[in-house]
Amino acid sequence: MAFDTTLTTDLIRRYTDQGYWRDRVITDCLDEAATATPDKVAFVDPRRRVTYAELRHEVDRCALGLIELGVRPGDVVSFQLPNWIEWIVVHYAASRIGAVSNPLIPIYRERELGFMVGLAKSKVVVVPRTFRGFDHAAMITKLRGDWPALEHVLVVDGDGAEGTSSWEEFAATPWEQRRDPGELAELRPDPNDVTLLIFTSGTTGEPKGVMHTHNTAVAANDPLPQRLGISADTVFHMASTLAHLTGFLYGARLSVQNGATTVLQDVWDPARFVELVAEHEITYTSAATPFLHDTLAAPNLAEHDMSSLVRFCCMGAPIPRAIVRAAREKLPELVVLGGWGQSEDALVTLGIPGDPDDKLIDTDGYPWPGMRIRAVDGAGKEVAPGQEGLLQVTGPFLFVGYAERLEMTRDGFDGEWFDTGDLATIDAEGYLSITGRSKDVIIRGGENIPVAYVENVLYEHPDLAEVAVVGLPDPRLQERACACVVLAAGAPGFTVDDMRAHLSEKGVARHYWPERLEVLAALPRTASGKIRKFRLRADFGVTP
Repeated sequence: MAFDTTLTTDLIRRYTDQGYWRDRVITDCLDEAATATPDKVAFVDPRRRVTYAELRHEVDRCALGLIELGVRPGDVVSFQLPNWIEWIVVHYAASRIGAVSNPLIPIYRERELGFMVGLAKSKVVVVPRTFRGFDHAAMITKLRGDWPALEHVLVVDGDGAEGTSSWEEFAATPWEQRRDPGELAELRPDPNDVTLLIFTSGTTGEPKGVMHTHNTAVAANDPLPQRLGISADTVFHMASTLAHLTGFLYGARLSVQNGATTVLQDVWDPARFVELVAEHEITYTSAATPFLHDTLAAPNLAEHDMSSLVRFCCMGAPIPRAIVRAAREKLPELVVLGGWGQSEDALVTLGIPGDPDDKLIDTDGYPWPGMRIRAVDGAGKEVAPGQEGLLQVTGPFLFVGYAERLEMTRDGFDGEWFDTGDLATIDAEGYLSITGRSKDVIIRGGENIPVAYVENVLYEHPDLAEVAVVGLPDPRLQERACACVVLAAGAPGFTVDDMRAHLSEKGVARHYWPERLEVLAALPRTASGKIRKFRLRADFGVTP
């Protein structure tokens, strides 16, 4: 399908002339690495490993197979896979033929997937048979009747039952003998075509499908080698889901853009991460701050050589000084860097190795080349350095719109500047510090919990008359969600178990479930009737 975007010829010309958009697609990088270092390990996952030559072969075979299934340029291929090499193969194969990759976070359930795949009008969906005890194949079978555009379901570790096909049979089929491999070169996409549709939690109760082109995605990774010392010798690690933009850029693509190796972890276990660092001499990882907290507390940390790990880039939450001090004491070779970004604009700022502590610890970093930030007041006027304002961003990493939501996209811009929804200060040297949020969202362990979405689902329970979800502080996850509810007249009561059962029945991802429940006689409101959430936060121990 064709997506409407905000891309213009002037924008293309500007970033091309400035050298940020180099008209590269990710399979160009794969081809170069497979030609230069065919026997080098490209990816390692908990199930297997693959060299660059093997990866290119699997990608090309899959690409030809997708063509045989009827996938054409612009069609959407959705995949809800763990951090396995199959994820990499599907994404690169879709990219090879100009299809749009739609990675889906493994924790999503019926409610989220029903909306996302429906909006994307996906032609093919790839899922595991089961992962972490959940039957993904059964969920897709239940939902597929709501997706008229869906033609094929491929199941990793599946047997082809219930209207699905086995991924293993698909991947083993010699499609290159049935179709002309020359088709692949002919289908190389325009680098300004949409290549990624990745959903982000909405603040209005509806997930938003963020669209990136080949150029925006490649550009987002281009500056990292110079600032962080990345090379073909770097060994990357990724435990965050590849279906987040962090995992997508720095787990699935950054190593290939540099001819390096990535070690994938499908289930976060700090003790296993410590073992992986020692085993593979991992040098770089990107993750939310709780991952660093867990690593420093790993029971086997002192038993393994961690000296190879020299970069830990923390995104999604501030880095407490205590954690930085602990990292320096336990892992003296490690440099911890904080950064900020969104699905809409990738990683916009990151600390610079060698910066003084007041920059590394107390700010969210300095902008990447080409990315510009500013803080403005309510009238859109830029505020003075150090003064809090609404954070706006522009530059070559910026997305090209929300899928099927062109007006929503335009509403999020002030001219060329994108309204991020965050509050921030920018100091005189240009370093960013996130100070709050202008939109209602909770950040739990680096992942956004869309407050309005959870509230709307809770409102569907017949025993609840009023609902407000707020964030409570947590030393490891930054925030946990608390549901404050008022019972409907005559309701016998409402417990945490009732809440969990309701959210489960509605197919809400477990990650979105509030950990705490407060049943109140009434919610505090302003004179105009608006719920005073700052009062709820203050009442439960949160500084407003």
